[in-house]
Amino acid sequence: MLFPPFEPDRDEPRRRRFRPIPVRTLVPNVITLLALCAGLTSVRLAIEDHLDLALAAIVFAAVLDGLDGRVARLIKGTSRFGAELDSLADFVNFGVAPALILYFWGLRDLKSAGWIAAMVLAICAGLRLARFNVSIDDTARPAGAGNFFVGVPAPAGAIAALLPIYLYFLGVPNFAPLTLVYTLLIALLMVSRLPVFSGKKLGTRVPREMVLPVFVVVVLFVALLISYPWIVLTIGTVLYLGCLPLSWLSYRRMERRLQQQTTTAPASVAVNPPTLSPDGAAADGDRPTRLN
Repeated sequence: MLFPPFEPDRDEPRRRRFRPIPVRTLVPNVITLLALCAGLTSVRLAIEDHLDLALAAIVFAAVLDGLDGRVARLIKGTSRFGAELDSLADFVNFGVAPALILYFWGLRDLKSAGWIAAMVLAICAGLRLARFNVSIDDTARPAGAGNFFVGVPAPAGAIAALLPIYLYFLGVPNFAPLTLVYTLLIALLMVSRLPVFSGKKLGTRVPREMVLPVFVVVVLFVALLISYPWIVLTIGTVLYLGCLPLSWLSYRRMERRLQQQTTTAPASVAVNPPTLSPDGAAADGDRPTRLN
């Protein structure tokens, strides 16, 4: 026959059929991608000199970064792919984007020195996320240490690094050398070993009598943030930085308490020394419990 019929080889191994991916594992990744789009858009807005919208995009990305992990745990949509995507998005949103916004706003007046400060901020955010990635599988953490981050998380560091711009919108003139020093300080806080209270285990359950007050507080905060964004962001950043020494003192108290348990426990009972919980940009920090 000129065109014999084709018959597949019966001995040929069958192709592997991949299982369909549940929709619940896609939802958190979509939220992460939306956060990434917000971070990239903030860079464009900063280049076009729309600083107010650029800062709004960074805040929106931080909100989405806080939601994706919680949504993943709520609907049981965690995955290793989502964890890696979240880490890469955090580097862009809370490392590259804030650094470029600060540079286009005021650091470029210092030319090379300002660019170096912006690069240091972005690199420190990347180093912090990399440190977190290699410590995800660390399970030798005692109870209580999970309430602390290692250094300032990437989302909080990004929001705090933009404090000079908040003050600029409130009428405080830009002083480029001071902005450079402040940017380097925030960068060092992100890669430091400073214990920072995470609050992840705080408020997982709300008493019935507190449900309505919580709703009122959340609505009030959102309304104030929309109506007076620069005042709210300034006060929030100052309070957050002011609470860092309190986080260190709280961790030291926990450390001393565990050491006392070690000395009073029987010889056959071993008490692990306290170790800090890894974090991530960010929400960078949500990564230890966010594998979506």
